[in-house]
Amino acid sequence: MQTFLIWSGFLTFIAFMVALDLGVFHRKSHTISMKEALKWTLIWVTMALAFTGVVYYLYDSGLLQGTERVVQRVEGKRVEKEVPLSGMNAALVYLAGYVLEYSLSVDNIFVIALIIAAFRVPPAEQHRVLFWGVLGAVVFRGLMIAGGTALIKEFHWMMYVFGVLLLYSAWKMFKAGEEEIEVEKTLVVRMVRKFYPVTTQYHGSQFFAEINGVRHVTPLFLTILLVEGTDVMFALDSIPAVIGLTQESFIVFTSNIFAILGLRSLYFALAGLMDKFRYLKTALVVLLAFIGIKMILQASGLGHIPIGISLGIIAGILATGVVASLVASAREDAAGEGHLDHRPHHPVNPGAGPSVDVHDEDA
Repeated sequence: MQTFLIWSGFLTFIAFMVALDLGVFHRKSHTISMKEALKWTLIWVTMALAFTGVVYYLYDSGLLQGTERVVQRVEGKRVEKEVPLSGMNAALVYLAGYVLEYSLSVDNIFVIALIIAAFRVPPAEQHRVLFWGVLGAVVFRGLMIAGGTALIKEFHWMMYVFGVLLLYSAWKMFKAGEEEIEVEKTLVVRMVRKFYPVTTQYHGSQFFAEINGVRHVTPLFLTILLVEGTDVMFALDSIPAVIGLTQESFIVFTSNIFAILGLRSLYFALAGLMDKFRYLKTALVVLLAFIGIKMILQASGLGHIPIGISLGIIAGILATGVVASLVASAREDAAGEGHLDHRPHHPVNPGAGPSVDVHDEDA
């Protein structure tokens, strides 16, 4: 009952903040300014960091209980065993999970920017797209986290599966070239068009529009569906990565939710600046590989990396990627050479994005 109340309290708080966001502060469609985006980014990051103290209290007081693996010396021999999760380590695991998930969300932002540009979403409607996209992500990720943590607790060998999956994801990200969105070829557009005619015109904030007595799907609805699908694909990488740090479902879920809820405001703050962080993708590759190796070592009993060290490594990898990117960009600007993009720049302004044809062939 106690655990149920804690979960209910967290979900109620998140529901209140989301309702406050859309129902009060963003009730009317409008273009999100950089100042507003930075303000909301600061709000969500502050709440996420403050929640570290809540996690510490919940586990330190025994209101929530978990276990962690530690390495001890018994009669000169190295022994690994499960011990109760302390409040301090629970807080460190939550913080590491949040930083990891938040950093992986940055690559998600770039793909979302491509989708929004491809559909030429009006600036005033972009916040609505991200709101509904993130809201759906909360539900899908909750189900994936519940399933993932349950699998590992029931079948220890799933640690190997998740570890290999992360190594494969790192390799796939490393080998990936320039990303493009071909709207007409996406599964979402093809499936929707089988059941509904699709209009190329936006109708304000409406997902459906009546045209000559026939209900049509608007590009706004298609955009939301694609954003949802994109998040599910990214979750296949990010959720196993956080589970690699801990199998405590409350910590995995809360760190994930705070990260993706801050994704909307972070998008408006960074979408036009992604070309400045050229080495961040390389840092994410190293990050996924590190967590994958960590999971395999832990599952095989060959080694255990304490959470404090893991957090330091994660922070160090990200800091290196960001600093290297900023230094390289500054040097090129100073030399007057400009920045040679590793990926094409797609501004958030829908007028600059490529045209999209989502006409219905059957209509």
